[in-house]
Amino acid sequence: MFKGQPKGLIAAALANMGERFGFYTMMAILSLFLSAKFGLSEFHTGLIFSIFYALIYVLALVGGIIADRTKNYKGTILTGIIMMAVGYLIIGFPTPTPVPSLPLYLTLTCFGLFTIAFGNGLFKGNLQAVVGQMYDNSEYAGKRDTGFQIFYMFINVGAVFAPFFAIAVRNWWLQSHNLVYNAELPALCHQFRAGEMTSEALEKFSLAAAEASQGAITDLSAFADRYLDVFNTGFHYAFFVAIVAMVISLVIFLATKKRLPDVNVKKKDTVTKEDPAPAVTKMEVAEVKRRLLALFAVFGVVIFFWFSFHQNGLSLTFFARDYTDLSMIDINLGFTRIVGAEIFQSVNPLFVVLLTLVIVPFFSWLNKKGMEPSTPKKIAIGMGIAAAAFMIMTIASLDLPPFSAVKAAGGLEQSAKVGPFVLISTYFVLTVAELFISPLGLSFVSKVAPPHMQGLMQGGWLSATAIGNQLLFIGGLLYASIPLWATWTVFVVVCLISMITMLSMVKWLEKVAT
Repeated sequence: MFKGQPKGLIAAALANMGERFGFYTMMAILSLFLSAKFGLSEFHTGLIFSIFYALIYVLALVGGIIADRTKNYKGTILTGIIMMAVGYLIIGFPTPTPVPSLPLYLTLTCFGLFTIAFGNGLFKGNLQAVVGQMYDNSEYAGKRDTGFQIFYMFINVGAVFAPFFAIAVRNWWLQSHNLVYNAELPALCHQFRAGEMTSEALEKFSLAAAEASQGAITDLSAFADRYLDVFNTGFHYAFFVAIVAMVISLVIFLATKKRLPDVNVKKKDTVTKEDPAPAVTKMEVAEVKRRLLALFAVFGVVIFFWFSFHQNGLSLTFFARDYTDLSMIDINLGFTRIVGAEIFQSVNPLFVVLLTLVIVPFFSWLNKKGMEPSTPKKIAIGMGIAAAAFMIMTIASLDLPPFSAVKAAGGLEQSAKVGPFVLISTYFVLTVAELFISPLGLSFVSKVAPPHMQGLMQGGWLSATAIGNQLLFIGGLLYASIPLWATWTVFVVVCLISMITMLSMVKWLEKVAT
């Protein structure tokens, strides 16, 4: 799989792996943190989550413009790493819970998230552009798709372990204060403090509080404040894991950046095996327009994939918290327990790593047989596979009560919850779809983008992702207001429409990419 790849690929992948570890540590807990820290509803949590996720990719467009104009991709990437570490420090610093002033502390958290998003915008798209530049040499041009799949696999190696560290830190902090983890307790604590509990919910809260404190509770108000404070302080400390990961990424990048191409020092249109990046040249205006139109068409389609796929951090995470029997995946390490809704965030990256080892050789075999689908056709197939993933959720949710009823009752009875296999199988199918779309989409952009607009167009791909992410809050709104099966059906329909649209453009896109 690594044979014939440029040497700089592994260097770039390792640097990105550390950054992604930190990022997915945060993403594993972000929506749950916002809800537990500030008592926000699913809608308002989803709104902040979607704006943040959108900014990550919108600001990648800004980062692409900066790098393209300065031709200093490496310096821009380095600045991004530092900014992300600062952002993690801001949200990682423990603040009191319940918060003394919601506007003040929520603003502080949002500022930290913005700093992370800006740093990610400087880092993410430009590192991808550098990877693409490695394949501008004719020696490596035929390895572009495989190279991006390898690069994508390394991203997810870091993401596999991130949720386990986040959970371990949070649960260790609870355990050190003689408290037991309960996914539903933070919401119940906020409901109790707001005086919004039904008698049924109050009874469940009393039982859960006694179980979490491992003894009788005489003052539920004091317990609610204490549990919220300890629970969320554990979340704060989990964000510090991301800072450690950023430092590791920084060290790897500084140690290996000489292996990466540098367009800033190119003086002529020559390439060598030792120095594979070509000089940046400009195309005819008509050809540039043709390529940009094709890219924007693909961007428009993938918006709806990301709108659906990134529900893994929002509505699917809420489903893990509210409807999934987490006791079935309770791992006791002695010093702490690995149990929590966040653990499902490791399933997708794990499948990415494992399936890449299968899919890359499979595509190579098809290529040798002259049967490999084009990149646009693979993206269309991926949209259909994503629809199948949400069909699993639709079927599994047919007999489940709506969230509004579960919330009013203080939680779903353990016997009525579904097993982990529902989400695991959904993530498996979604991961197959992701591997047909995300790394190959990056490859398509790097191949079709005009040479002098590489960073900008990688930013364009990420901006399309941003629009999809901005729509994520709709998932949170649907989850809280309509039957579950209807929520997942919306994503089935969206993915099917996107697949049909992409199939209608395949021949045209193939000509542009030739």
